[in-house]
Amino acid sequence: MKILTFSILIICLFSYAILAEESTCYGTTSNGRLEHGIALPFSGPNYVGYSNIARLAGRTYVHSQVADIIVNAYKTLETEQPAKVFKYAETGLKEGGQFKPHKTHRNGLSVDFMTPVVNESGQSDHLPTHPLNKFGYDIEFDSNGKYDEYTIDYVALAAHIVALHIESISQGVDLWRVIFDPKLQPELFKTSYGPYLKKHIQFSKKRSWVRHDEHYHVDFSIHCKEMK
Repeated sequence: MKILTFSILIICLFSYAILAEESTCYGTTSNGRLEHGIALPFSGPNYVGYSNIARLAGRTYVHSQVADIIVNAYKTLETEQPAKVFKYAETGLKEGGQFKPHKTHRNGLSVDFMTPVVNESGQSDHLPTHPLNKFGYDIEFDSNGKYDEYTIDYVALAAHIVALHIESISQGVDLWRVIFDPKLQPELFKTSYGPYLKKHIQFSKKRSWVRHDEHYHVDFSIHCKEMK
């Protein structure tokens, strides 16, 4: 019995050491890699991951500090926006590198988040993400921010970006940029978070190679070593 207890203790301590290990990023988001990537938790009180399939395929890894920022930001939103729910999407591979079909997401500092929405009842809801709609990436919102029974929740979206930025700054890092459809961005600035966003967040000015309406892409600004 003592041997069994000791073995369990050793396993727990070893597991904790792995979880506590810090990541090291190299290069850039478009030409880089990652050491000791951390898988984001699949869910929390106010958030979920976009796919169990993707998680099992190893597509939800990020830099350890990015993981801390994301989880802490969600924690902040539990109090600040208690009625809102959120969903993260593609992140990257445990050791980084090429992450098809993305052009970036290579060094653990790039994260996609599914756009927050409200349903026909006006309740905060999750966009559906499954293989038949390419895990949500095939969704297209119209110019009014509507898709089927869902409407973009600009307040939740803005609150999330602000929470990510505040948490990043508190940890001595920053957000590099946020990519979100430029034609939809004006609605973000109409929210109560608008002045903060205009002052602190660098948004994409031109439409990128994919629209970024059903999701928004966030690049974190954390010092990385040169590629070797």
